[in-house]
Formats: sequence, structure tokens, C-alpha cells
Amino acid sequence: MKVLQYIALSICLFLSFQVKAQEEISLKSADTTKAIINPNAPAKAAFYSALVPGLGQAYNKKYWKIPLVYAGLGAGIYYYTWNQKKYHEFRDEYKRRLDGTYDPNHPIYGDLDNDRLVRAQKFHQRNRDLSALITAFIYILNIVDANIDGHLMQFNVNDNLSIKPDMNQNQIDYKFNYGMTLTLNF
Repeated sequence: MKVLQYIALSICLFLSFQVKAQEEISLKSADTTKAIINPNAPAKAAFYSALVPGLGQAYNKKYWKIPLVYAGLGAGIYYYTWNQKKYHEFRDEYKRRLDGTYDPNHPIYGDLDNDRLVRAQKFHQRNRDLSALITAFIYILNIVDANIDGHLMQFNVNDNLSIKPDMNQNQIDYKFNYGMTLTLNF
């Protein structure tokens, strides 16, 4: 009978205390906020970059790319104008030779024959056209880069999803096994 009283007393004591086995965690709205995706952001960045080169990169907050864009465009335009100037110089000298009004004692063109003048014209014309194509390519690359950066800014790249190289030692022959580990945390 004494044992029964002891058990009844123990049960009453345990039931009288309020005990929690685990802490309750309440979610705050800051923990569960959803990232807002703007589907027009890549198109807007591309439009800005087409309007003013580098403005799309500034819109995407990739400020370090702006000097690269202007350096590429500036170099292309510089070489275009330099080759254009040299092309016109050689062409004008060739025209003067055909008219018979050239100076045979000219320090630059005096020793050149007509064939060399024609080859120099073609050389600078080809380089001028190539400079124009490279400048156009850099301009288009500027627009595409702004568009791609606008798309990539919307991807979730946090530590909840990660791919890491993995190296495990085999317990049988103690050789290393190499692979990739895909980790997805919820």
C-alpha cells in the first residue's frame, strides 16, 4: 500500500508542474520573407545599356564593369579613327601621284611607289573595318552582359543549396574516393 501511495504522490507532483520538452520557435515575418522577382529587370537593364553603354551595368550594381565597357569602346573608336586618317593620307598621296602634283622629295611618301601606296590603303581600310566590327561587338556584348546580369541577380544562391567537392577514404583499401556532394538544406 505504501508503494501505491508513493506512485500516486509522484504522479501528482509531475502533473502539477508545467514542463516543456522543447522550446517553441515562432517564425517572424523577416525569416519567411519571399524575394520579390521583377521579370522586367533584365529587359530594363538591357535597354539602359543600349541607350547609354554602361548604364545597364550601373542598374545591376556591377560598377566595376563600366570602365571595361568604356575602355573597350574607346579603344575601338580610337583605332577606327586612326586607321581612317591613315587611309585618307595614303589615298590622297596616291591621288596626287595620279594627277602629277606630288612632291618626290616628301619625307614620308617620297620613297614609296604606287603599289605600296595601294597596299597601304587596303591595309588601313581593312583595319578600319575590323575596328568598326570590334567596336560593334563590344557594344552588343555590353547589352548582352547587362541582360544576363539582370537574370542572374534573380537566382537564389545561398548556402541552402551548394555543390562542394568531396573526398572520402574507402575503409576497405584506404584509397580516396573523389566526387561531388549536392547539399540541400530546408
